[in-house]
Amino acid sequence: MPRRDDIGHILVIGSGPIVIGQACEFDYSGTQACRVLRDEGFRVSLINSNPATIMTDPEFADATYIEPLTSEYVERVIAAERDAGHPIDALLPTLGGQTALNLAVALHEAGVLERYGVELIGADIDAIQRGEDRQRFKEIVRTVGAEVPESLVCHTLDAAAAFAASVGNQVVIRPSFTMGGLGSGMARTADEVRTMVARGLAASPVHEVLVEQSVLGWKEFELELMRDRNDNVVVVCSIENIDPMGVHTGDSITVAPAMTLTDREYQHMRDVGIAVLREVGVDTGGCNIQFAIDPRTGRMIVIEMNPRVSRSSALASKATGFPIAKIAAKLAVGYTLDEIPNDITRKTPAAFEPALDYVVIKVPRFAFEKFPGADPVLTTHMKSVGEAMAIGRNFTEALGKALRSMETKAAGFWTVPEGDLPVAELMAQAAVPTEGRLYLVERALRAGAGVDEVSAVTGIDPWFIDQIAQIVELRAELVQAPALTPGLLRKAKRHGISDRQLAALRPELAGEDGVRLLRLRAGIRPVYKAVDTCAAEFAAATPYFYSSYDEETEVDRTGKQKVLILGSGPNRIGQGIEFDYSCVHAAMALRAAGYETVMVNCNPETVSTDYDTADRLYFEPLTFEDVLEVVHAEQQSGTVAGVICTLGGQTPLGLAQRLKDAGVPVLGTQPEAIDLAEHRGSFSRVLSAAGLPAPKHGTATSFEQAKAVADEIGYPVLVRPSYVLGGRGMEIVYDEAHLSDYIARATEITSDHPVLVDRFLDDAVEIDVDALYDGTDLYLGGVMEHIEEAGIHSG
Repeated sequence: MPRRDDIGHILVIGSGPIVIGQACEFDYSGTQACRVLRDEGFRVSLINSNPATIMTDPEFADATYIEPLTSEYVERVIAAERDAGHPIDALLPTLGGQTALNLAVALHEAGVLERYGVELIGADIDAIQRGEDRQRFKEIVRTVGAEVPESLVCHTLDAAAAFAASVGNQVVIRPSFTMGGLGSGMARTADEVRTMVARGLAASPVHEVLVEQSVLGWKEFELELMRDRNDNVVVVCSIENIDPMGVHTGDSITVAPAMTLTDREYQHMRDVGIAVLREVGVDTGGCNIQFAIDPRTGRMIVIEMNPRVSRSSALASKATGFPIAKIAAKLAVGYTLDEIPNDITRKTPAAFEPALDYVVIKVPRFAFEKFPGADPVLTTHMKSVGEAMAIGRNFTEALGKALRSMETKAAGFWTVPEGDLPVAELMAQAAVPTEGRLYLVERALRAGAGVDEVSAVTGIDPWFIDQIAQIVELRAELVQAPALTPGLLRKAKRHGISDRQLAALRPELAGEDGVRLLRLRAGIRPVYKAVDTCAAEFAAATPYFYSSYDEETEVDRTGKQKVLILGSGPNRIGQGIEFDYSCVHAAMALRAAGYETVMVNCNPETVSTDYDTADRLYFEPLTFEDVLEVVHAEQQSGTVAGVICTLGGQTPLGLAQRLKDAGVPVLGTQPEAIDLAEHRGSFSRVLSAAGLPAPKHGTATSFEQAKAVADEIGYPVLVRPSYVLGGRGMEIVYDEAHLSDYIARATEITSDHPVLVDRFLDDAVEIDVDALYDGTDLYLGGVMEHIEEAGIHSG
């Protein structure tokens, strides 16, 4: 069925500001939608309020409105376009997260869509209501013969408390029409039920909660599906949560494809998912359905459905190479799956289901270090601020790469000092779902706990525990071996063990650099495999690569000069979507200038990791070892002009000097200049040499030095570490006791990275200046004044 010709102008709604549960994955989906709709000849208008997004750049839509995402402002946009002679024919709300979906419902209920003759495409109101309304969805699941937990939709506290009491007060509270688990929680007592229901009713825009019998400890799975108007359905990807039910899927480490289902269980899940999708009525687009399976009996129940592109859709897209948002946009305007070509193979249609011959692991990134008083226990309310994804030929290889993609002090097992805890204490800590749970699992296994014991206390499937036990066995082999032979070294690399991890186990090798030299002398380097959507049944025409210590590489030689762009890794507070914006623009500009652009990043939510943003994409950790190997692979396939380290935030900045020392050409701002700005002591000397006024200051690497500086310049002082982002570790200190406490907590302080102690300026006005300099001309891009006085971070 060809594209629709009865509509010509489509309004796309973005997702607004980045919040926990709704992040830059919707910039990715919205950008894809705008691109594909314009390519198809439609006029596209966009409304969004987030200036850090790619989609709000003027070139992505015919008309871009930076406005609040409320029904009042959307109506104004619809009216403005009509008055300008461009009446909007259709609204696409399924690519902007829960915000866009809720807005579509509000516009429908207010009669705005009918008044202006605007049609909803992608999902109609009935499908949205059936997928989002908890009770209607449960009735639909029952009609297709599947099971759901016992539950009741409640609008009052008393009704919820009465139902919870009838099922023993072991319940999950889920507000309707919210995202990221907002207002949800798991209650175990009558008092907890009342507290959580009150919170959930307040969070729901329709003052409604689902009180549901708890399936705490069951295994959790997701299916990502797509359907067209001819009733063709594809299952794009299956995803399994490593953590059991009780931890929000956004906070759990997840793996694709699902690892612990029998074929019979998977086929049953697939049949139920397709039946639910059809019954709900999502007839032109994608959806995400979540399931729980009782590990003791195999009983399967359906948990919930998102009748839209979700965070998991972005993960499934990057895991498979199947562009869900792009295809959803095409389905919304009339195409069918068999009419849409697969960009990666260029031989198969979108009706050809992806097949994976590799393992994908997603690890969430948290920011508890920013909020020391926050509860670190993971629940059904999402707390992670970002995520990283890794691809490997086996589970342990993908896990090792994912853990070292996190940009935390621990970059995989054994990379930070460990206390000496007894196995019982380690087991007790591992029983509680927290950010570092897998590290505790590994330590418990190493301390002598059995696979079944650890599985019993954590609720994690024994298969996953056994995989970590294999790493523990490998560790013992690496530690006890008289020498690190080429065979043992290759075995370690195939299990995802980094040079840094090996250096921690074998101190005689003189650190990470020593391990690398040993590895290179033995000729042990990774090769790069292509993500091809079809398990190598067809050749991949799009160069989207991941590393593995396998036999042959799939990176072809090319004739153009190459520029590598280092991305920003997982989103976190202080380093988010704005750096992805910079990297994407670099790829666009350099491609236009005739260079072959090579993107290196590990964040599945971003536009930069879309397979067609750069000429080549490497889904790899942003560590020195991994980036150096990508540089080598590209040098083998052509001429590398250099690497850009200044657009991806603090992560690539920290790699610049080591890359240059290793002989890699660094483009743009050189590491020495980066150090003058990032190293607090060096920057203070720059100011002094230039005769520029600055608050009284000094640098310190110990409490004694910091106290001497503070005594000389007087309190209050501002204490700032070097090479940090988002003001991490920065504090206003008012007295000596506070200073002593700060130094005790400031783990970033070293002789290479001192802290700057300077006089805090009370009642000061703070100004930001953005500038570009080419060595001759200086261009001031903007001058911004902070409304708050100095002391509030500019972010």
